[in-house]
Amino acid sequence: MPSYPHAISQTGNNRLSVDNAALLFVDHQTGLLQLVRDYSPEEFRNNVLALADIGHMYNLPTILTTSFEQGPNGPIMPELKQRFPNAPFIARPGEINAWDNPDFVKAVKATGRKKLIIAGIVTDVCVALPTLSALAEGFDVYVVADASGTVSKAVRDIALMRLVHAGAIVTNWFAVSSELHRDWRHDGEGLTKFVHEHLISYQHLIDSRSQK
Repeated sequence: MPSYPHAISQTGNNRLSVDNAALLFVDHQTGLLQLVRDYSPEEFRNNVLALADIGHMYNLPTILTTSFEQGPNGPIMPELKQRFPNAPFIARPGEINAWDNPDFVKAVKATGRKKLIIAGIVTDVCVALPTLSALAEGFDVYVVADASGTVSKAVRDIALMRLVHAGAIVTNWFAVSSELHRDWRHDGEGLTKFVHEHLISYQHLIDSRSQK
């Protein structure tokens, strides 16, 4: 696996790097997917799988969790289990806030990482509540807005505003990838392949450049 540059802090340890971040997928469940209305189904699926591929590309410690699978929330997206067959998987029996589940918190703390990259369904509950809890315990939390979904754009905006005021950093999957990658000269081929698969507009840019 290619190696990637470590963080070079300018104003303290304020940057994500491959050795200070962990990735959390919270309640990306087949039933809850039906609630997502702030992105189209195709766009949202692409965003979630792009974030998953980021976890693979940069070998980030990754944790999967679901809530009340036997009910209408349903099982986790099968693509996530396929991508992370050996990752800790916490099937919560009912806790709405994942941070209320001791096994989930134990798995997060076992990574040894203080920067948490989090996404989930729904943004205003399944993402917001563990984000607030993790912030209260001294973690830096990066909420990946476009890999998180909820019932409307208005609800999403309200939730993200609350999280920003609490101290979370709101970002998107392409920004996370770029921040971790640092430099096109490090495995540029791998990054190009990733962009080709998940960011069509950038793919067209690359293709047009290669034709000159």
